Amino acid sequence: MTTREKHLVELVDDAGRPQGETTVAAAHQPPGQLHRAFSVLLVDPDGRVLLQRRAPVKTRFPLRWANSCCGHPTPGESLVEAANRRLREELGAGPVELTEVGVYVYYAEDPVTGRVEFEYDHVLRGEFRPDDPLLPDPDEVAELRWVDPLSLAADLDADPRAYAPWLGGVVNRLLAPSGSAASLPGPPGPAVTPPGPPANDASERSGGR
Repeated sequence: MTTREKHLVELVDDAGRPQGETTVAAAHQPPGQLHRAFSVLLVDPDGRVLLQRRAPVKTRFPLRWANSCCGHPTPGESLVEAANRRLREELGAGPVELTEVGVYVYYAEDPVTGRVEFEYDHVLRGEFRPDDPLLPDPDEVAELRWVDPLSLAADLDADPRAYAPWLGGVVNRLLAPSGSAASLPGPPGPAVTPPGPPANDASERSGGR
């Protein structure tokens, strides 16, 4: 077991209220335990988002494309502190001003490793310039690329198995923020609203993407 698998995470109920704690490893064993997590999307001045392809040694959804950075705050740790810690560890980036653009609950089973994701996921947006230095950790990140979020949303529908199952909900929250931006410091960046109805503000469960 890696050191990170031994770290503590905060268990929560469907409303995000703390319900105790357990290890990363235990939280992701079937049938899964709902716990607090975050997903960061770094956005450049042209509105593109940074994706990372998860390293092959990852215990959950290896080699799938995902958002810029993911992780879990330890019990009592702020989202800003935890997210910037993981940005530094995974990408050699930061600190970055972050804005929360939404929350959603998802459940997904990894068909390869048998691990489970059952997460109360805070979606965080950070402004970042593509020429700023990045030093990705090869044990965390296999590749990086910048993409247009509307093109990404279309590709998620066309080829969902190339992506981590939580990425669809993360991108939806970026494109249609739910209005929770005031919970974190830093001004919210301009959001692009796609055609069609806005994303549902309520929590959702989706194992499809």
